[in-house]
Amino acid sequence: MEDLSLHILDIVENSIAALARRIEIRIDEDQAKDLVTIQIKDDGNGMDEQTLKKAIDPFFTTRKTRRVGLGLSLLAQAARDSEGTFDLSSGPGEGTTVNATFRLSHPDCKPMGDIGQTMRVLVTAHPGIDFLYEHKKDNSTYRFDTRETDKK
Repeated sequence: MEDLSLHILDIVENSIAALARRIEIRIDEDQAKDLVTIQIKDDGNGMDEQTLKKAIDPFFTTRKTRRVGLGLSLLAQAARDSEGTFDLSSGPGEGTTVNATFRLSHPDCKPMGDIGQTMRVLVTAHPGIDFLYEHKKDNSTYRFDTRETDKK
């Protein structure tokens, strides 16, 4: 994957496949801390402990259409490549939360990419799903919640 927005798209598609009805995407770019943090949280089916342990293995997938599951493993590797961290938590019926951090100044830190286009694609292609998108960059915050726009 060339940029972080494509990683986000891939992980969110996993959430959709897990029957999530609400997906929260939070990005925090903090120049002072030299970090970008990405959190994707859903209310989908979640994973049992055994599946959770295998989830970042690129040769494990629950999909029937292919034999590899690269999304989580590629995001985890991208985080590690830029001296960042990766954490995955989930439980059956509890949804899944993905947290990844990246050191911004690291030469292997991928660019953000066109996150606006990624969000447009997700919201347009999946009108029945509630999305929260929050992007903090230093002292400013952009927030979009489809629950709030549906009320207008």
